[in-house]
Amino acid sequence: MRIIGVDLHTRQQSLAMLDTETGELVEKTLEHEGEEVQEFYSALPGPVLVGIEATGSMSWFLKLMEELKIECRVGHPAKIRAAEPRKQKHDRGDARLLMNLLAENRFPAIWMPSTEQRDLRTLLRDRHQWVRMRTRVQHTLQSLALAHGLRRGVTLWSQEGQQMLQALPMAPHASQRRDALLRLYPSLQKSIDDLDEQVSQQALRHPQAARLMTHPGVGPVTALATEVFLGDPTRFADGKAVSSYIGMIPSERSSGGRRQRLGKLTKQGNALVRYLWGEATIHAVRRDPGLKRFYRRKLMQKDSGKRRSPPLVNSGFDSGSCCVTRLTTKNSATADFGGRKAVMPVRGCLADKWSCAAVTGVLNGLPASLNRREFE
Repeated sequence: MRIIGVDLHTRQQSLAMLDTETGELVEKTLEHEGEEVQEFYSALPGPVLVGIEATGSMSWFLKLMEELKIECRVGHPAKIRAAEPRKQKHDRGDARLLMNLLAENRFPAIWMPSTEQRDLRTLLRDRHQWVRMRTRVQHTLQSLALAHGLRRGVTLWSQEGQQMLQALPMAPHASQRRDALLRLYPSLQKSIDDLDEQVSQQALRHPQAARLMTHPGVGPVTALATEVFLGDPTRFADGKAVSSYIGMIPSERSSGGRRQRLGKLTKQGNALVRYLWGEATIHAVRRDPGLKRFYRRKLMQKDSGKRRSPPLVNSGFDSGSCCVTRLTTKNSATADFGGRKAVMPVRGCLADKWSCAAVTGVLNGLPASLNRREFE
């Protein structure tokens, strides 16, 4: 058997290959231009085990390994770096480290999505990028409208609002900017509508995504993103593991048995899923009367008589509090301390407890209407 550690870069790769039968070690560098890489791997007699470190430009290499029927494992970058205590870092050393981890059965492999899931991820990221571009155009047009005395809010995007914006007298350069953005906005909206249609069709074809859409506040985009980015839900022990994977748990500093110190969210996970879950939670609170009552009751349960802010809690499916902020939001409450007002976090934030628990439950086949008494 041949075990190969590959330090993959955009233009070249350094590899260290160990023959377990003869003990022979081969180190070489392959250029990515031309057919050198494919010729090298296709000429290897099996079985072959390849290990690489996760990187953004590895898709083509994974596809090549799949075509050649070669087992390829992808490792966690931080855990791989932690396995090397030396301060010397170079390509040959990295390839040798990957090879040694594979040979010693210590390679920190991560879960990898299938080819179909990677393609659906591209669809969702493409749509999200177009939405961000549209948002920037909308903000610029709103700014131009407000600067010239037109206050329409969301109705600015109606046909009447667009006509009023077009009729505003502006300076030459401001008028040129407005006209260009007004021409760009419909094309952006059309591209987003086409992508939304594709996402809706794909969501209906996947049973888990279709089941997720039965939950209030969850649409095709959130449902499909949850399925393709989380993958098989059975690989998570509970909702807390899902929250940790997405990065919706608080950072922690505890040592020597001293009081637990929880901070802001770690955000060590997929930013797109985290954003979509936050949006879904807001819509769920608005649409589900029972969930809205539960949320308001949690707001009223805060004791405003204490001068010290309550600690963040982490219990059950809870992933901590995501509402520690200096601004008064829907996830915070204003308390009166001796004549001065202060914003304090809400205990048992709904966005953490209920949404993560419900999403995990629906993925595992539970009904969307879970018993909320378990989270009170």
